[in-house]
Amino acid sequence: QVQLVESGGGLVQAGDSLTLSCAASGRTFSRDVMAWFRQAPGKERDFVAAYKWIGRSIYYRDSVKGRFTVSRDNAKNTLDLQMNNLKPEDTAVYYCASSGAVKNVVDASKYDLWGQGTQVTVSS
Repeated sequence: QVQLVESGGGLVQAGDSLTLSCAASGRTFSRDVMAWFRQAPGKERDFVAAYKWIGRSIYYRDSVKGRFTVSRDNAKNTLDLQMNNLKPEDTAVYYCASSGAVKNVVDASKYDLWGQGTQVTVSS
């Protein structure tokens, strides 16, 4: 059974940087897509970034392009999210997700495995 565990959240000021890490354990060889989503209070869970191992494709939501960088270490089964120039609107619980195969990486319903989430709070 595959499990995802996020770490690295915290309270930072606007303009600061933070790196989130997602560690996958178990039978991960069939997991092609790993992604980050976030959910602010009272809002839906939104796509942030994704990494598809086949083709080495990377995807970002528009509002984080140029500020966030996702990287995957397949040997270590980790997915990191480097977040620079953080803004108050980035405040949310960040979730790591995984799937065997996803055509539309931004669709949260296509992911069948989720971590417990880690809180990121950006003060102005």
